[in-house]
Amino acid sequence: MLLRAISSLPLMNSPGDNQCPLFSSASQPSSLTPLSLVLRFSQPNGRNGLVVSASKQTSNANNRPLTGVVFEPFEQVKKELSLVPSAPQDSLARQKYPDECEAALNEQINVEYNVSYVYHALYAYFDRDNVALKGLAKFFKESSVEERGHAEKFMEYQNLRGGKVKLQSIVMPLSEFDHPEKGDALYAMELALSLEKLTNEKLLGLHSVAQRNDDVQLVDFVESEFLVEQVEAIRKISEYVAQLRRVGKGLGVWQFDQMLLEEGVAA
Repeated sequence: MLLRAISSLPLMNSPGDNQCPLFSSASQPSSLTPLSLVLRFSQPNGRNGLVVSASKQTSNANNRPLTGVVFEPFEQVKKELSLVPSAPQDSLARQKYPDECEAALNEQINVEYNVSYVYHALYAYFDRDNVALKGLAKFFKESSVEERGHAEKFMEYQNLRGGKVKLQSIVMPLSEFDHPEKGDALYAMELALSLEKLTNEKLLGLHSVAQRNDDVQLVDFVESEFLVEQVEAIRKISEYVAQLRRVGKGLGVWQFDQMLLEEGVAA
């Protein structure tokens, strides 16, 4: 937007005149006066007081506002107008969204879906009739839904910025999680902790890409929507790993599973 200021002119009052012209001067020819506002004072018939009315006088020049500031929006918008894409496959909403940020966001979508896939496999394992740890099954099912929700949130943001969502292949997860030394519960929870830390690393990488490309909007999105939540998830699962290491196998795992069944808190 271009803002151009014009010099203010002194107020002049003619003696005995009931008009008070604004922004006009005897030292300046009337033909050069861009805009004049005249206040007229009159007394209503049979009533006390004054009635004030306003009128403007214009010259052949462009009208100028009383503030002395000219608003000319179309000078700088010409450049933006030339950048509006005409091809039907191009986004109209895209602005200052680097290709590197778009690609990094698609990679993060793939990370979230892969983590969700592993959690879904863990849910299916603990829900077996010969495993029957319903608390762990519920925990990993909720975690899978949450990670898939993160992927969808990134997809919505990709579309918001005018990027294109490009889904990538998902790696097939394990189907057996019973570790000979640690047992299935501890091994699964340590795996979940590793996945949450990996997700955090990928989020920090996405944040670095946004900073390197001066994409402050993507920086704000990652910081406000994901980073704090990810640190909290890492802390929560770290506590679960520590508790499972204390209780060992057997009855302690069942009691831990009952705790998760009552809490129902996802990572």
